[in-house]
Amino acid sequence: MKKVVKFGGSSLASAEQFKKAGDIIRADKERSFVVPSAPGKRNPDDTKVTDMLYACYALAGEDKDFKVQLQAIKDRYQEIIDGLGLDLSLDDEFKVIEKNFKDKAGDNYAASRGEYLNGIIMAAYLGFEFVDAAQVIRFTDEGEFDPETTNTLLRERLNGVDAAVIPGFYGAYENGTVKTFSRGGSDITGSIVARAVKANVYENWTDVSGFLIADPRIIYKPEGIDTITYKELRELSYMGAGVLHEDAIFPVRREGIPINIRNTNAPDDEGTWIVESTCQKPKYVITGIAGKKGFCSVNIDKDMMNSEIGFGRKVLQAFEENGISFEHVPSGIDTMTVFVHQDEFMHKEQQVVSGIHRLAEPDHIEIEGDLALIAVVGRGMKSTRGTAGRIFSALAHANVNVKMIDQGSSELNIIIGVANSDFETAIKAIYDIFVRIQI
Repeated sequence: MKKVVKFGGSSLASAEQFKKAGDIIRADKERSFVVPSAPGKRNPDDTKVTDMLYACYALAGEDKDFKVQLQAIKDRYQEIIDGLGLDLSLDDEFKVIEKNFKDKAGDNYAASRGEYLNGIIMAAYLGFEFVDAAQVIRFTDEGEFDPETTNTLLRERLNGVDAAVIPGFYGAYENGTVKTFSRGGSDITGSIVARAVKANVYENWTDVSGFLIADPRIIYKPEGIDTITYKELRELSYMGAGVLHEDAIFPVRREGIPINIRNTNAPDDEGTWIVESTCQKPKYVITGIAGKKGFCSVNIDKDMMNSEIGFGRKVLQAFEENGISFEHVPSGIDTMTVFVHQDEFMHKEQQVVSGIHRLAEPDHIEIEGDLALIAVVGRGMKSTRGTAGRIFSALAHANVNVKMIDQGSSELNIIIGVANSDFETAIKAIYDIFVRIQI
């Protein structure tokens, strides 16, 4: 049995946290492939190493002196090395980094050094082999992740390797130029490694004991989620649930590898299991609630639009021509509404409106801003009657005006549109009706 374990930045922010991670890895001999993030914050007022690297490289990019900033980064790592009692020097690595900064190696290279250096320390601490992610994780010339080439390279490199550390967050183009994933991309690396080694489990260790049904900044001590499917997680992640990078699902989903979200500071907690499918009945009708503020709706009215072939395509073409992606498109017989991010749309709204008139010839267009979208997600909704009715009832009792409600064909989620000002109230009302009254 093989396990891939990924540790987040908070789990590796200091020597003390490193030791916790080391104890977790050594407690199970099956934890043989480790993916580390860069050191995160040691306290609320601290700075993540990745942010320190970005700031340091910004000075280098302006041909300003950056030695003080680079020394501060080196000191962070030296503090970890000394705290672990390692006989390890990163002097040569920092000389290379300094030279590459001066040679304008790029933001991606700069940001990747956080994981790279932490990987070297982790490998030395565990006695594992170090594998540079730039050698085995490949991006296309267009900057897109190349999953099949990567899978081949990783399998070949790790063939016969019993234990290895592969830094998260970055890979490289064919020519060796370093390219990073988006922030939080170490989650993706862990998933990629799990696929390559055909792991039985991908453990993602962070600073929380799995997923919660709702945002703890809105709901006081929300209930945890024991088991969630890939599809449910995708819906929640897309709407802002941020424990795991949403793209981390794809590499393991195709292999049926479960993900276990665990807490480095509470290793005995079972955490949340993310699985392809399950016969386990959820504790509640809903699995989770998530949402985002900052949307606006573009409401298009046209009599008999349902019988006009290509009407929807023409409307969306106006958004495409202006480089604006849509979030949600509910429609009726004579109406069609397009939800977009307000900050992207507001500077081009009149160009889009004129484009819709030119392409689709609607009867009327109305724009409404300052909206929020909330996703209520749960595999239990499919077999439960009256879920939408309970949501409407809860929101009505909370005096929340529903701007839009739409249920996907999979019956896995219901999307609700409300005013930004009602966002928190709506989530509390939904949580109460499905969770609190059931406890």
